[in-house]
Amino acid sequence: MLRNLAIGLPVMLVCLLLQAVFVAVCLRYYARFKHARHGGMSLGQEILLLSVVMVLTLIGNFVQMAIWAILFMLLGEFADLATALYHSGVNFATLGYGDIVMSPAWRLLGPLEAANGILMFGVSSSVMTAAVLEVIKHNLARLGEDVEP
Repeated sequence: MLRNLAIGLPVMLVCLLLQAVFVAVCLRYYARFKHARHGGMSLGQEILLLSVVMVLTLIGNFVQMAIWAILFMLLGEFADLATALYHSGVNFATLGYGDIVMSPAWRLLGPLEAANGILMFGVSSSVMTAAVLEVIKHNLARLGEDVEP
């Protein structure tokens, strides 16, 4: 169990840092885009902005799944990347299919990845929610309505 934690927790930390990078990139992109469009955004620009935020956060989650899959391969749990990615995706998204299980020696890494994944999907959702709320505020302001902070 301690060996699983000693290997899994640093991978979780790498994933947390990676997600922080993707969130920072999303926020910078949003801030630059909004600053450049201070006169207002068209519907197409709003859709583009939200799409870029969603795609960047999704890419961040996919990269983290790949990191876990590579770890599983390095530990000898899977012979091919496709199976390792599938298993990692099932863990990360907390699906828990159970059709592929790891050996008892490394089985605790699955729940660690699931904890990592649910946290990262929560962070991704909050970033997307913040972007959607900004678009709503922008549209309400254009309509001349008071917007609460």
